[in-house]
Amino acid sequence: MTSTAQHQAMRSRLEGLEGLVLLREVMACLRAPVGGCPWDLEQDFASILPYTIEEAYEVADAIERGDMDDLKGELGDLLLQVVYHAQMADEAQAFDLPSVVEAVSAKMIRRHPHVFGPDPDDQTQAGGLAAQGSDGHVSQASEVTQNWEAIKAAEHKTRDSQDTSALADVGLALPALLRAEKMQRRAARVGFDWPDISGVEAKVQEELGELAEARATNDSERIADEFGDLMFTLVNWGRRMGLSSEEALRKANAKFERRFRAMEREHDDLANMSLDALEEAWQAAKATEPGPGTEPEAGPGTEPGTKPGTE
Repeated sequence: MTSTAQHQAMRSRLEGLEGLVLLREVMACLRAPVGGCPWDLEQDFASILPYTIEEAYEVADAIERGDMDDLKGELGDLLLQVVYHAQMADEAQAFDLPSVVEAVSAKMIRRHPHVFGPDPDDQTQAGGLAAQGSDGHVSQASEVTQNWEAIKAAEHKTRDSQDTSALADVGLALPALLRAEKMQRRAARVGFDWPDISGVEAKVQEELGELAEARATNDSERIADEFGDLMFTLVNWGRRMGLSSEEALRKANAKFERRFRAMEREHDDLANMSLDALEEAWQAAKATEPGPGTEPEAGPGTEPGTKPGTE
């Protein structure tokens, strides 16, 4: 078959299709052994994984910027990743895209008995609600979360798995802050948590003290260990305040970048400015931002006498 004929054959496969069916067939064409794309044919789950993670973060970036046009495109890119993985699984005769859609739809129905009604034939739903002491009816969002977690825990118990830990299925590939928060939520679900936020606040002070002790030893491994403990505890503190540490840090990153770029626009040679001048420039950049959070805070120097940009 000539190249022109192959192209026409591929396009004919797409005629009359739309929506998710169209995208699924586009991916099937790209992965076709004859006439497909050489690059797409070389890929596997592991090689595509970094792109999947990247696309998820680009969706988050578009949302945080409030760019709806960009969000439309990024959601499409993320959807393509789902279709890509499903296509490869279909080729391996593991599962296909319709089964993915059916599974997630069934899960949403099962975990929302307050919307779709309890299913007396669904033992995982019934078991989860019974463990929660709930009949499935809710009046506020917190009850939805409680039922969701109870049904999810019941689902896990029915799986053929030797891992019965409350921490089972907390993804290793999650960003560290997000994984820490998820593990803490799982632990709290079985009662491993402080009764109130004051316990977490005291733990933060304890970890700060242990980090100071570690620094005094100049033992790099111990310092790293104690610093990790402090970060883990800060995530827990944020969780108890109803905050996502991952989201809070992303916003702090964006704020720092915005202010630093403002400094660069006003000053051509930051590297040769004194620390006092840098602090003044930082405060000037902050002053241009309206809204809350304009109170004085630490500027460029992390410690007295430390000049930024030396590492």
